[in-house]
Amino acid sequence: MEQRIHKPQLMSARKRSKNEVFSEAFVLDERFLNLGQGRKYLIRTYGCQANEADSERIAGIVEAAGFTRSKDMDSASLIIINTCAVRANAENKVYGEIGRLKKYKYHNPDLVIALGGCMAQEETTVEKVLKTIPHVDIVFGTHNLHMLLEYLHEVIVNKRRVIEVFSEEGRIIENIPAARDSRYKAWVNIMYGCDEFCSYCIVPYTRGKERSRDPRQIIAEVEALIGAGYKEITLLGQNVNSYGLDLEDPDITFPWLLAKLNTMPIPRIRFTTSHPKDFSDQLIEVLSKGGNLMPYIHLPVQSGSDRILKAMNRKYTSSQYLDLVERIYDRIPDISLTTDLIVGFPGETESDFEATLELVRKCRFEGAYTFIYSKREGTPAATYPDDVDAITKKERLYRLNELVNEGYKQGNLRFQGQIVEVLVEGASKTNPDMLSGYTKYNKLVNFKGPEDLIGKIIPIRVKTARTWSLVGELKDE
Repeated sequence: MEQRIHKPQLMSARKRSKNEVFSEAFVLDERFLNLGQGRKYLIRTYGCQANEADSERIAGIVEAAGFTRSKDMDSASLIIINTCAVRANAENKVYGEIGRLKKYKYHNPDLVIALGGCMAQEETTVEKVLKTIPHVDIVFGTHNLHMLLEYLHEVIVNKRRVIEVFSEEGRIIENIPAARDSRYKAWVNIMYGCDEFCSYCIVPYTRGKERSRDPRQIIAEVEALIGAGYKEITLLGQNVNSYGLDLEDPDITFPWLLAKLNTMPIPRIRFTTSHPKDFSDQLIEVLSKGGNLMPYIHLPVQSGSDRILKAMNRKYTSSQYLDLVERIYDRIPDISLTTDLIVGFPGETESDFEATLELVRKCRFEGAYTFIYSKREGTPAATYPDDVDAITKKERLYRLNELVNEGYKQGNLRFQGQIVEVLVEGASKTNPDMLSGYTKYNKLVNFKGPEDLIGKIIPIRVKTARTWSLVGELKDE
C-alpha cells in the first residue's frame, strides 16, 4: 500500500512561532458526505478532559460523513484510538490496545484503524508504527484532527496509508461538529496548547503553543448549549488562567470571560486546569460572586518542596502556593479544593517528600490525583539522574494517598445531614438500581429515585458520607 507520510519533529515542537494565531471555520468537503455510509465507528479515549473533548469532535466529524456509532469492535468499520502521552502507563495501555486490534484487522481487512492524540505527536510513536505496526492505517496528531475525513478518504478510496502529524501549529479551527457524550454536561475549549514547559511534561510539545479562542466564538458556543438544554459547562485549557494573554485586547482575560459567563442563563460553570502562578486576585474576586460559578477549584501543586518545584520549572514556591490557597479560602470559605501531586521526581529526598505531606495538611485538599513520576523522552527531566528507587516511590505514594484519602473523607463529612443540589447524570456506575450525579462542589452523590430525574438539578439529603462519595435520599422522603 502506498503511504502519505509527514512525521512530527520534537525540535520543531519546541519552537514557539511569533506568527499571529488565526482562526478558520471547519468545512465539510462534499466529497466526504457519504464516506461513512453503511459503516460504523468506535472511539477509545485515553487521558484528560482535553482528549475527551477531542473525541467528541472526532465523533462529530465522522458522523457528519455518515458513520454511525458502534457498540463493539466486532461491528466497527473504523476504530480510532485517541491517546495520552502524559505518563508511560497510558502509552503502554495504548500499545496493548493496538496489539489486540490486530485480530480484528485479520478477520476484516477493510477495517480502518486510526491512531490520534498526544502519542501521535511523538517521534518515537510514529517510528514504531511505521516499523512494527502495519495494521494501523492512519496516524494523525492533535493539530490536524479536523483533516480526518481527508485521511479516511485516502485509505478507503485511494488505498493509501496516511501518517501525517504537524509539529507547529497556530490555527484554531472553529465550528467543528461535536457528538457530545452527555446531554446535560459539555466541554467548551477556551484555549489550546501550553507555554509553561514544566520540566517533566510532554504536553507543550504535543499540544503546541498557547492559543486563545475568540471570546465571541466561546460565548456563541455556550449560547448554543444553553439553547440545547445543557445544565453545566466546563471550560477547558491546559492553563485556563492564561486565557487572553495572546489576544490583542488586554482587557480580555480569564476573569473577564468568567464574569461574562456569570451573567448567562446556565446553572453551572466549571473550569480546568489552573496554573497557580497565574491565579490572580481578580480571578478570586470573580469566583467569590458565586451564582453559576461553582465553588470548586482544581489547582495542581505537584510538590511541597521548593527545591523540587524549581527542578520541575513550576515558577512558584510552596509559600507562594500556600498564600494563594489562604487568599482563596478567605474570599470563598466553602470552596472545595483539589490538586495534582507527583512523588519520586528525580532527586526527591525524604525531606522533600515530607514537605509535600506538610503542604497537603495545610491546604486541606478535598481530593488529589497522585502519581509516581513518569519519565517522558524529550523533556528536560528525562535527562535528570533518577536516583529514587521504585520501592521508595511506591512507599511514598502509599503514604501520600493515605493522607489524601483523609482529605477526601473530611471533605465529604462536611455535607453529612445537609441538603445538596445534585445534577443527576444517570444510573450509578456501581449500582444500576441507584441514580448518581454531582454537587456544585464536585462531590459524587448516589441515591434512589425515578429515571425522570435524569438531567435535572434536584435537592438531595445526604445520609452517609463515604471516602469518595455521598449516599443520599430525595429531600421529601
